[in-house]
Amino acid sequence: MSELKPLPIYRASPTPPASGDSCHGACSCGHPPATPPSPAAPPSQLAAGHTRSVVRIAQMDCPVEANMIEHALGKLPQVSALAFNLLKRELTVDHAPGSEPHWQAAIVALGFTVEAADAPAAPPPPERWLGLALSGAAALGAELAHAFAPWPWLSAVLALAAIAGCGLSTYRKGWLALRQRTLNINALMSVAVTGAVLIGQWPEAAMVMCLFVLAERIEARSLARARDAISSLMAVTPDTAWVQTADGQWRQCPASELSAGSVLRVLPGERVALDAVITAGASALDQSPITGESVPVDKTIGDTVFAGSLNTYGELTLRASAPASESTLARILHAIEQAESRRAPTQRFVDQFARHYTPAVFALALLAAMAPPLLGWAGWLDSVYQALVMLVIACPCALVISTPVTLVSGLAAAARHGVLVKGGAVLEQGARLRALALDKTGTLTLGQPRLQQARALRGELADWRQAAGALAARSDHPVSRALALSEAAAWAFAGVRAWPGEGISGEQHGETYWLGNRRLAARFAAESSELDAALADWDAQGYTPVLFGCGAHTLALFAVADQLRPAAPEAVAALSALGVHSAMLTGDGAAPAQAVAAQLSLNEVRAGLLPQDKLSEIEALQTRHGVVGMVGDGINDGPALARADVGFAMGAAGSATALEVADVALMDDDPRKLAWFIRLARHTRTVLWQNIGLALGLKVVFLGLTLSGHGSLWLAVFADVGASLLVVGNGLRVLRFTR
Repeated sequence: MSELKPLPIYRASPTPPASGDSCHGACSCGHPPATPPSPAAPPSQLAAGHTRSVVRIAQMDCPVEANMIEHALGKLPQVSALAFNLLKRELTVDHAPGSEPHWQAAIVALGFTVEAADAPAAPPPPERWLGLALSGAAALGAELAHAFAPWPWLSAVLALAAIAGCGLSTYRKGWLALRQRTLNINALMSVAVTGAVLIGQWPEAAMVMCLFVLAERIEARSLARARDAISSLMAVTPDTAWVQTADGQWRQCPASELSAGSVLRVLPGERVALDAVITAGASALDQSPITGESVPVDKTIGDTVFAGSLNTYGELTLRASAPASESTLARILHAIEQAESRRAPTQRFVDQFARHYTPAVFALALLAAMAPPLLGWAGWLDSVYQALVMLVIACPCALVISTPVTLVSGLAAAARHGVLVKGGAVLEQGARLRALALDKTGTLTLGQPRLQQARALRGELADWRQAAGALAARSDHPVSRALALSEAAAWAFAGVRAWPGEGISGEQHGETYWLGNRRLAARFAAESSELDAALADWDAQGYTPVLFGCGAHTLALFAVADQLRPAAPEAVAALSALGVHSAMLTGDGAAPAQAVAAQLSLNEVRAGLLPQDKLSEIEALQTRHGVVGMVGDGINDGPALARADVGFAMGAAGSATALEVADVALMDDDPRKLAWFIRLARHTRTVLWQNIGLALGLKVVFLGLTLSGHGSLWLAVFADVGASLLVVGNGLRVLRFTR
């Protein structure tokens, strides 16, 4: 399958409530319906004057159907680009306004149904297993009649009954494909079975058609497992929530209608419907669907809870922080669904290979049918039969489907363990990682510094502690939080300014006060030999010094120390065991950085770095090691995260920004999952190439058997649909990858 242009997959708008719901239209709870989410910014621009639509096609299961649609719509001048999401059975179309009836009619003409992407999905039609069983019995009867009965016509009648009973759909789709001059498996199978009938191979033609239809159904069920693995992520989120109305009463409303700011109640044993903040109560919540944590996490007033979390024992009152469509779990699902539009390099290679493979084998089949009889090497019937076998073998379905099933299984396995991976291309890069740069604060440490010591250089320490605390409260830097005081009302700063990588400043009574590191002190010309001597002891102890001053005078010094993450030593050791070079890049001073590095046995340390310095260090690591990853908070480390081959965000569970910036997000801040992700990526790569080798290897083996005169139609069916089943089953093994 080829793509005209890669497009994003839009997030579906919330489904309107059914008539039986307790709230209708504008929710009677007093909250306006949530605004449907805007689609993510597309990676490609729309053609001038065109619009973009997303539709669901229930019959679009594999690249065969996608290729038919692509050929049909690619001829229409109103359509400028297409993108397929086979897992959701969705098609994204860039088209001229008002042209919907034209391109939708072209899809319907192929025998498909078209419905809005945000409409409730219709239940799949029941599978007619009885009809297939009767057709199989008729095919078996044709084989027996051909072997033992003295009436050849009986074998022909039973064979025709078997083909008509289960193969009409294949013939219809094959005819549509041939009309488009497309060589898909339905077209090849239709030609092969018809040719077998014409040369008198009645029993074999019937058995081949029955085996093909049976294998198709088994393959569809196997593919449904990959689809269900993704959709099951959202199944844990309840459809309704208890919401407080304007008169203080509690009423159950559809979660899709609630907006940020809604007051919710979650009883013991219930799941949280929206991302929210606890305003009353305390409990332990099972967050495993989102973060992958194996044990419930204690939560109390002020803590964030995630949609889909299970409340174990205490009643909670919450204030929603985002609508259901923008919850952390919804963003995880949306990012995984978009993986189909971010095609991995191997997947692009396979698609290009398949585009040339089928015509080449078809030409070889024609040569095999005509050359031996014309050269007097074999009879026409035998040569045509061997050519028909080659036609069945020619379909590249197993090869094309091997990559998306494996990659999506890897993405689903990662999401189940609280690791959000943005696409198969990221997984492939992760398998090639040779070096990993890690920020210190919030990554290797808890990011919760504590004030250890304080010293006044001028005036009273108590006064400067209040002033520094008031200024620190205006900053979101982790070190500032160790000093922040919300009750320092006497110090109300105006003109507050953040100095990236240095600190913060503000004005009061015409004076400029500042709080930060030595670089900020130097900016205000406040460095001195006296200051260096005062900080020497703290540097030796690994403390992070924070300086507070006014203009060119340093007024007070504060010693802050962070705490090492308990899992950090194990995480770095696991990276080393995988042969990954570890480097710490931090804006902190050399002494605190070396103190942390000594405890972790890191390969190298770079301290005192500004954001642009981290970017330069990433480029240097890439020169020395090749593929490099960067682990940070997704905001301050933005340039380095963007430059790295794979960007990892810590603390992503509460940060929409981190989910947008990083390629991989660790939802529970566990650094051990860095090595786990690399192992998953390498395992996925192994399975991916196993599948490619399996698909191509079986084709080569059966083509060789056919050219040597040992092939048969039923063996060809096993070579095609059997290979598809094998690669799908092997790809689904990745779903079971554990820690």
